[in-house]
Amino acid sequence: MEGTQVQDIIEKHEQTRGGLIAILEGIQNRYGYLSEDSLRTVAEKTGRSLVDIYAVATFYKAFSLKPRGKHLISACLGTACHVRGGPAIAEEIQRQLGVEAGETTPDGEFTFETAACLGACALGPIVVVDGHYYSKVGTVNVKNILKEALLGPDEDDIKRDERIFRVEVNCPQCNHSLMDVGHLIDGEPSVRLTASFHNKHTPFRFSSLYGSGMVESEEEVPVDTIINFFCPHCHAELVGASNCADCGALMVPLIVRSGGMIQICSRRGCKNHMLDLDGENL
Repeated sequence: MEGTQVQDIIEKHEQTRGGLIAILEGIQNRYGYLSEDSLRTVAEKTGRSLVDIYAVATFYKAFSLKPRGKHLISACLGTACHVRGGPAIAEEIQRQLGVEAGETTPDGEFTFETAACLGACALGPIVVVDGHYYSKVGTVNVKNILKEALLGPDEDDIKRDERIFRVEVNCPQCNHSLMDVGHLIDGEPSVRLTASFHNKHTPFRFSSLYGSGMVESEEEVPVDTIINFFCPHCHAELVGASNCADCGALMVPLIVRSGGMIQICSRRGCKNHMLDLDGENL
């Protein structure tokens, strides 16, 4: 049954640009990880080298070669979080879950990982659970974080939860607001840019909730595509000076209205982003 479903995923995506990434994403979404059998099936059906497929599967952090738990919890051990007690928080998570970093609990509920940076240095120590950011975490908070992951957040309180916060951004060239109050994502005004790729131009919007991966575009942008972003007001290209630590693509800078800067990766499918509030990002 798995082989048949993997073949269906391959047939759906192999003719698209960036097809291998899309195939692996489809398999990961379906099974939660990339098994050896599934990678061999991809190699056989696409004619690609198993070595090349394995290289892609291990390059992107979003992929896993072994089963993950229902909930993925990540603790940041980057410089800013480290000096604020990140290692002690990681140790407390390990103690309460009874597993080391990189392992899954026997009941399959949690997989615990550590990260060199989770992109919110100014708000550290950071813990991320299922894509939701918890800021300024202390060891006393770990128990409640794990409990909430099992129960799920209260939808009525989600907007008041400190782990989820909205950023309002302006163009770094003309300082015009990039917020689109008429187009909501995650129930909040979205951030609107113009995307250019493969000789196409399209409005591109993403969630203003920091940590959310929700994006929308009128033209489908294939995974792994490098996008050139432009301000929809002054039409200047938004080009950063730094490269993504995860995939090497250029980071795109945006000005945070309350002070500071946020940078997003220009590669479709890479979720790396960095938040620097008033120079506090280390």
